[in-house]
Amino acid sequence: MVSTSPIKPKEIDQYLSVRGLLEDLVADTMISPEEAKRLYTYSRMKTDSSKHPLVIIAELQPADMRNPGRILVLEHLVAWLAKRIGMPYERIDPLKIDVRKVAHLISYAYAAKRHILPIEVSRDTVVIACADPFQVDWQDEISQLLRKNVLLVLANPLEIARYLNEFYNIARSIKRATREGEESGRQIIQNLEQLIELGRLGQLDAEDHHVVHIVDWLLQYAFEQRASDIHLEPRREQGDIRFRIDGVLHSVYQVPPNVMSAIIGRIKTLGRMDIAEKRRPLDGRLKTKTPEGSEIELRLSTVPTALGEKMVLRIFDPTVMRRSFEDLGLSSEELDIWGSIVKQPHGIILVTGPTGSGKTTTLYSTLKQLATPDVNVCTIEDPIEMVEPTFNQIQAQPGIDLTFAAGVRALLRQDPDIIMIGEIRDLQTAEMAVQAALTGHLVFSTLHTNDAPSAITRLLEIGVPAYLINATVLGVVAQRLVRTLCPDCKTEVSLSDDTWRVLVRPWDLAAPEPAYGPKGCLECRNTGYYGRIGLYEMVRMTPTLQKRVISSADLAAIREQALKDGMQPLRISGAKKIRAGITTLTEIMRVIPKDNTDI
Repeated sequence: MVSTSPIKPKEIDQYLSVRGLLEDLVADTMISPEEAKRLYTYSRMKTDSSKHPLVIIAELQPADMRNPGRILVLEHLVAWLAKRIGMPYERIDPLKIDVRKVAHLISYAYAAKRHILPIEVSRDTVVIACADPFQVDWQDEISQLLRKNVLLVLANPLEIARYLNEFYNIARSIKRATREGEESGRQIIQNLEQLIELGRLGQLDAEDHHVVHIVDWLLQYAFEQRASDIHLEPRREQGDIRFRIDGVLHSVYQVPPNVMSAIIGRIKTLGRMDIAEKRRPLDGRLKTKTPEGSEIELRLSTVPTALGEKMVLRIFDPTVMRRSFEDLGLSSEELDIWGSIVKQPHGIILVTGPTGSGKTTTLYSTLKQLATPDVNVCTIEDPIEMVEPTFNQIQAQPGIDLTFAAGVRALLRQDPDIIMIGEIRDLQTAEMAVQAALTGHLVFSTLHTNDAPSAITRLLEIGVPAYLINATVLGVVAQRLVRTLCPDCKTEVSLSDDTWRVLVRPWDLAAPEPAYGPKGCLECRNTGYYGRIGLYEMVRMTPTLQKRVISSADLAAIREQALKDGMQPLRISGAKKIRAGITTLTEIMRVIPKDNTDI
């Protein structure tokens, strides 16, 4: 994580003070002399002398002399100070820290007293983040104690204090929970391999206060890191906790097997799931709040594995339904097409794509806009992704014969205007969707197909007659999610003309000037990407396309006609985002289906 050499800050008999730092900021033309005078005057009114001098200055919002209209935030000030004294600077990324290792190096009391935080440990070296570069008399002491070289980096004092508390508290909770489980002596069979190791680990109570603390920390941590999924995975020796961020999994923590079992038990309790049932898959849901107070819904899913019960928590942020279609990635042209389709009084609208491609977000955002007080919006889902008060939502339960088809049949007697079916999986569901459309309802649903034209042939394959497809289907939207370039570090790159022409043929779309690529910085965890955006491929059922939809329809013929009627394939939607500097060619080629590149 940290690449540096074992250096100490310049040997200067100095200490940090607001006055001295302001003088240095003026000398480096970071702030004006007038601004320094103002800041010093106000700083003397501060009564909390325990605050770090840089924190005091940052709270007064100093005007950035080099960038008019902006202020110097604390992170900028820390980076400036590190450069000025010749000390490495590090912005702490909690996902890059092995908390289990660093929390056992030195005691919490010792670290808190000296305002330091171990952030990386290897065989011969430990990297320690400090807040005061001139108060480092502890460096030799720690080096002798640990028998390792100590590398110092300067970091944000507020982040050091925060993560010091968080990391040591969670490590303490896990340690105590593990010890209590071992001392309990209760036997537990939690995986196939442990049958020969009965009694080695005791079972923890899911309501144990240490376990409650671990779960609370885990959820808030996931929200702060923008995770879309939390994976709790049992392993032979240590259970793995991983977050999916921008489509990529990141390891977060490892816990003993009995603690992992207790964590899953606690979450199952919160989700009103059967904590005793570990032999079959279970589903649940819960609603909680972020540290900022906004509500978040989580969909819970467990499956039994050879090494124990595995759980995945899918995180749904209700604010996505308040995002504009432009924020989701629709261009003005695509928005016009989508708007013209969803404004029809009746018919079927299909959204296709693989799992995790953003179909639910597109549908919920659309339904949210259509759900006016004079419209009755009903959904049948499995499971209900997000609870929305303006919808009438039904949970499909095949175990009691409440299938998608049965749910639609029941909804037709509920005077609906708009019906959303979670997924068309079989002929019975497709027939009910067609019946609902023919009787004057607007029906939304999803399919799992590679592209938009494939949705039509998929309906034919499951047995829907061609004439009913022509009579009911209004349009199909295929979509994918691609990572967007980090705005703080994206850099200009060269793009091969030949590669660009292959991507955009036969469209006359000029190559981007300039093109951008990922670089990597602290904001994006050195990935070069931050966030995701949608790619869309839209097909409208035009009269000419309907003529191609026959019982023996050929996918290539349907795709060819859709292109003639104005469909722009996913790769062209991606090419436009490359031209706008939003994403990269590598990302587009990673997510679009192979057939789409051959169009």
